[in-house]
Amino acid sequence: MSWEDDIMRITVLAVPDCPNAPVVAERLAQALGDRDADVDRIEVSDPEQAARLGMTGSPTVLIDGADPFAVPGAPASLSCRLYRGPDGRVEGAPSVADLRRALAEAAPAGDCDCPPMDAAGRSGRGRLAPQAGGLRAVQQAVLGHFAVTGHSPTAEDLQAAAAAHGRMAAEVVADLAADDFLAQDDHGRIRAAYPFSAVPTAHRVALASGIEVFAMCAIDALGIPDMLGTDAVITSTDPVTGETITVTSTGGHTTWQPPTAVVYIGQRSCTGPAADVACGALNFFTDRDTAQSWAEAHPDYTGTTVDQARAEELARSIFHPLLTPARPVDGRG
Repeated sequence: MSWEDDIMRITVLAVPDCPNAPVVAERLAQALGDRDADVDRIEVSDPEQAARLGMTGSPTVLIDGADPFAVPGAPASLSCRLYRGPDGRVEGAPSVADLRRALAEAAPAGDCDCPPMDAAGRSGRGRLAPQAGGLRAVQQAVLGHFAVTGHSPTAEDLQAAAAAHGRMAAEVVADLAADDFLAQDDHGRIRAAYPFSAVPTAHRVALASGIEVFAMCAIDALGIPDMLGTDAVITSTDPVTGETITVTSTGGHTTWQPPTAVVYIGQRSCTGPAADVACGALNFFTDRDTAQSWAEAHPDYTGTTVDQARAEELARSIFHPLLTPARPVDGRG
């Protein structure tokens, strides 16, 4: 079934002249992107109507009739509603990142026909942030920090890059997170900056410099040596058998062990941050049989198994442009 067969219904409930109604409308448009949805706005002017429609403050967003931001026990209300964003700030409308997450969670598993590889490459839009507003400069500063230190930067580490564009680092990081160039935790700290993960994952990458980093998924791990212009050793684990899979990149050439290893590429839905809808399904497997076994055990994901050459090609196309001009971290290249 495609999205066109079952269009999502979104309703914005707001009191007349609510100042945050236009804000939530703009953020919904960003969160939806190219996806079709039936979006309605209903003005609510009395408590009885608010109770009947499920409005617990203005604005309230309903996705297919349910409030994804509902607070248990919250009464019907015509008062202004407050939402806490991914950076911890309280605002009068849900953040773009939270709206994307809500849309992804509301989408039925397997109920889309977008290509599975789109989740890794932001539906074909690539992972290189635009230059406007210092987004690219800060993104590259984040990636450079991971490559040199092995862990995520703080806002202070990024302030110089942001200040060159007249902005605060925390502001730019929030913008990057809203458009899925990176992901933040509940405290506003960077938890992922594709291809890097700030927390341990199954995909460890040892760089020639001696620094070790974690990748968000198998495709991200394969993209790191090319993006940084360095030799590296990728170590991962088949989630079915527990066997170790190693990919050694030397001078731009790779060697896979075992030689039968493949990559499964899948996703839960067409909408939402890759960290939430795809990274759990982009894994290394010792062979096609174990990949198929994993796929059958995880029907909430849809995807396909690709060979080594295709996985490397996909990783290169996504991550090679991110640090342009190239930044060799070990003198190679």
